[in-house]
Amino acid sequence: MSTQLKGKVAIVTGAGQGIGKAIALDLASNGATVLVTDLDYKSAQQTSALISTNSECMQVDVANLDQVQKMIDTCLQKFSKLDILINNAGVTRFIDIMGVTVEDWDLIHSVNAKGTFFAMQFAAKQMIEAKISGNIINIASIAGKGWHGSSNAAYAASKGAIIAMTTLAAQQLGPYGIRVNAVCPGTTQTGLLDRIIDSIAESQGVKSSEVRKSPSRTSPTGRDSTPEDIASMVTFLVGPGASNITGQAINVDGGLISH
Repeated sequence: MSTQLKGKVAIVTGAGQGIGKAIALDLASNGATVLVTDLDYKSAQQTSALISTNSECMQVDVANLDQVQKMIDTCLQKFSKLDILINNAGVTRFIDIMGVTVEDWDLIHSVNAKGTFFAMQFAAKQMIEAKISGNIINIASIAGKGWHGSSNAAYAASKGAIIAMTTLAAQQLGPYGIRVNAVCPGTTQTGLLDRIIDSIAESQGVKSSEVRKSPSRTSPTGRDSTPEDIASMVTFLVGPGASNITGQAINVDGGLISH
């Protein structure tokens, strides 16, 4: 167990499963105390129970700004400070561009874009007041950089918004000692990816295995990322080895895109 994050307190949203769960566990394995949050309280409890260091969990819908503020307040009440915020919570599903509805757009953006922005704003306010040199990591996606394999246009737009707000936040929060970066996963081995691939296969009338093996979805490394691949990048970015890295949107995609 590494101790590079010993004494640090982190919040991870959407940490009940997949990428968020892997991030929470990796931060904890490096010494951080973690507040695990998820819309699904049971899954948040399960992740928190796997952490051997101090951990608490709570149900949070990041689209509900009262709950986002309560999340920050709870972290301060239980752990007295907040050093690290990981904005991981997100939603999507496979929808053709002509099938995106107003309801789809509003749901995706309320969670992915609005939830990320205001969690970042609320956390930064506390970090500034406490004079903490904090870290904020926003989980975006290569979809936000125009990857053709995105699940839908509304999702791509929401992740593009996360990349843009990360850049601006890094510039404006840097003078307070707060670093802000984005991590952009490519195809990653999660239940969400499985559901998207199944939807694509159904729409094309083919087997899911054929979609997975499609040359257009195969990276130069020949595999999808794992949640642990994403978690390792997050832990590096909040650690001492990345002390002069901010405002970046770093791909973890096996080379699917080159920018």
